[in-house]
Amino acid sequence: QVQLVESGGGLVQAGGSLRLSCAGSGRAFSSYAMGWFRQAPGKEREFAATITASGGSTFYARSVKGRFTISRDNAKNTMYLQMNSLKPEDTAVYYCAASRRSSALTDREWYSYWGQGTQVTVSS
Repeated sequence: QVQLVESGGGLVQAGGSLRLSCAGSGRAFSSYAMGWFRQAPGKEREFAATITASGGSTFYARSVKGRFTISRDNAKNTMYLQMNSLKPEDTAVYYCAASRRSSALTDREWYSYWGQGTQVTVSS
């Protein structure tokens, strides 16, 4: 069992940056693949980025690749999402998620644990 808490969301102008954090509880944090998903109003929750349990491999959605960077610090039980060059279309609630599998995963069905979400709003 792992509990996840996101932080770092807020309001930013287009072109700006934000860093999201996801703090996890439990000793097994370092064995879980982790991911970031986002959900805009009226849309389905979509994949943004994922990282393997070791942190050695990452994968991004095409819409964020080159602008977002996912990372993790297993010693601190924390995952991050550095978001640069933000666009209004990045506006969404961002969720972190953990999977019992160790490999990078894009499908939300593989994730067993979810945070409560943090709002990111990008103004034009």
